[in-house]
Amino acid sequence: MELKDKLISSFLAFEEGLDSDNTLYNVRNRAIKDFEALGFPNRKEEDWKYTSLNPVLKQDYSVFPKKEDAIDYRDIKKYFIHDIDTYDLVFVDGIYSSHLSQTTHDKIDVCLMSSALNKDKYRPVIENYFSKVAPKTGLNSLNTAFAREGAFIHIHKNRQANKPIQIINFSTGNEPSLLLQPRNLIVVDENSQVQVIERHQSLTDHPVLTNSVTEIFAEKRAIVDYYKIQNDKSSASLIDNTFIEQKDESNVSVHTFSFGGKLTRNNLQFFQKGERINSILKGVTIIEDKQHVDHNTLVHHIEPNCESHQDYKGIYGDRSTGVFNGRVIVEKEAQKTNAYQSNNNILADDKATINSKPQLEIFADDVRCSHGCTIGQLDEDALFYLQSRGIPRKEARGLLMYAFANNVLESVKIPEVKKRINKLIATKLEVDLGFNL
Repeated sequence: MELKDKLISSFLAFEEGLDSDNTLYNVRNRAIKDFEALGFPNRKEEDWKYTSLNPVLKQDYSVFPKKEDAIDYRDIKKYFIHDIDTYDLVFVDGIYSSHLSQTTHDKIDVCLMSSALNKDKYRPVIENYFSKVAPKTGLNSLNTAFAREGAFIHIHKNRQANKPIQIINFSTGNEPSLLLQPRNLIVVDENSQVQVIERHQSLTDHPVLTNSVTEIFAEKRAIVDYYKIQNDKSSASLIDNTFIEQKDESNVSVHTFSFGGKLTRNNLQFFQKGERINSILKGVTIIEDKQHVDHNTLVHHIEPNCESHQDYKGIYGDRSTGVFNGRVIVEKEAQKTNAYQSNNNILADDKATINSKPQLEIFADDVRCSHGCTIGQLDEDALFYLQSRGIPRKEARGLLMYAFANNVLESVKIPEVKKRINKLIATKLEVDLGFNL
């Protein structure tokens, strides 16, 4: 049985356990019909031209884990940003782990999607925001149909989360292969702030496919800083769908650090619905072997006097493949828009590949918009200069690549996250920094 057919059949069993009075009962049923009609994306679609899901869809994935596996904090501590105090939402094989998590309802809500879906006090937020910004695609519809667990974060008006929030999804390998579909909803009310760190991590080499959907709503003058750390095993594949709606004077930044995994696809879309909005999209990709990372971004400028800044750096070794498909749309009414888009790449080996396609669609006439990409190799003159100062060629290459990738970190606002990413970059490039960060 093909995976699509298996999922549709599994939904029938899943549906029997649902409360027909549940807020999402009808939403789920519409979503599975949409998935049945749309299916999985393929390379005939322009947005998926350079990325094929066929290799990862061949597995016979378990849709629901047969048992819950308890894991000890000491075994997974290294995957947390553990040198700062955080709220933690931890899921093991898609199931919430209470003993590894720390939630709160003290002036802000940091809790579970399952709780929000089943309690009347959260019903207004669910009805107003759930599945309201995620476009209707096969993957989004599949996630919506099976939406059951994930992070629910609501920062109330005029509040600031007093510490960052970590969302970590572990897969244990209890199943021969597993399909995970976490669903996150983050609502940041007027004049409020939050910082979020997200990670997906396999603990064994068993195949896992994660189809994650996150919806973020930033109301007037809200500030959201979101950090994605992607450094998984070569048997793990991730389709990360993140959709953001911003209102007047809000500021949202998303940093994506892609260092590992078999196939990683990041669908990141911003919808600016107000004036004086700022959207920041930055990323660093460093991969090797036959790894594949695809960044597909969209910033939709709808109203005037807004900004967006995209800066993605990539280093590709061995037979790895990178994709950057960045799109900026500036509507006719969006005068005084300032949109910047940059994608710079280094091919560290002759058999590595990068497909870069920055796009601007401008319908306004009073704007400042620019885009560009570079694809090349390391500067031999710079290499010679470092070698002439006594630095061996391997270390010189590593230092130059480190300097190339590191400047994206300048806008990271959590020092401990910056320190962790610096170490990951240095490790990937086999660079001995020789100083503390």
